Amino acid sequence: MQTDKILLPFALDHEHFLFEKSLVIHADCFEWMKSIPEGSVHAAVTDPPYGVKEYDLDQLEKRTNGSGGVWRIPPSFDGHERSPLPRFTALDQEERERIQQYFYEWASLVLRTLRPGGHVFLASNTFLSQIVFAAIVEAGFEFRGQIVRLVRTLRGGDRPKNAESEFPDVCTMPRGCYEPWGLFRKPLPKGMKVSDCLKEFKTGGLRRKPDGKPFEDVIESERTPHRERQIADHPSLKPQSFLRQVVYASLPLGEGIVVDPFMGSGSTVAAAEAIGYYAIGLERHEEYYATSLKAIPELAQLTVKESQLTLPFT
Repeated sequence: MQTDKILLPFALDHEHFLFEKSLVIHADCFEWMKSIPEGSVHAAVTDPPYGVKEYDLDQLEKRTNGSGGVWRIPPSFDGHERSPLPRFTALDQEERERIQQYFYEWASLVLRTLRPGGHVFLASNTFLSQIVFAAIVEAGFEFRGQIVRLVRTLRGGDRPKNAESEFPDVCTMPRGCYEPWGLFRKPLPKGMKVSDCLKEFKTGGLRRKPDGKPFEDVIESERTPHRERQIADHPSLKPQSFLRQVVYASLPLGEGIVVDPFMGSGSTVAAAEAIGYYAIGLERHEEYYATSLKAIPELAQLTVKESQLTLPFT
């Protein structure tokens, strides 16, 4: 089987599972990226942890119990119950510097892992994107813009805490209506044109949409459907209708390997499976890794109905 030959060498000595065109590995992405050959993969699409500590086991337990920690249980908004979210706005300067250093080190390893011209699509948030994006550029990547996911998250828009009645006409920050995704590229070798990079490395650009129109940097998106959350229980699960568009664009020729260093319950890998790309997912938490084994094939089989999507997405 061709998938065996292409992907199994990346498993190294870690626990792993092979799907039709994807490999998921129970491993820490930092250690894994240090161990694989340089220039092994073609693109990265990922939604990383931002508080760095919010996915530590003790913090996940507090989230489950609703007992605080870095996770905050926001009040209902206009009759809607909102999901827990990390306290990004409460980070102090030391914690912000820790995030900057974390992503600098991470991006340095991703730079080593990617072929020249390979792109990184990285989910972010409006509070920390400027810190994280700067760290990734400092590590050696070219900043190629942002992908704006238009989605009403129900986050923000709150009245002043414990003073809602006193200041009914005030909100402490805007209600969130978009999610920024950073777009970065590993620099092309000096003097190399994009066409040369495409020929030699199969990287350097973005794949046009299936109808031939250019990939766009603003994508209207739904909130993650309930049926997908039932399949893959993860606090930052992105919808297949969005992920399949991003993953599709990540390989300009539709050839190569997409990696998700922070796989979670496997939604990005499922998107790659759905459109026929080779993919590798890394997850260090055993619970989420175990969830991915069941969630990936189920998510990949879902029919996505989205006005911007045509074959092979539906």
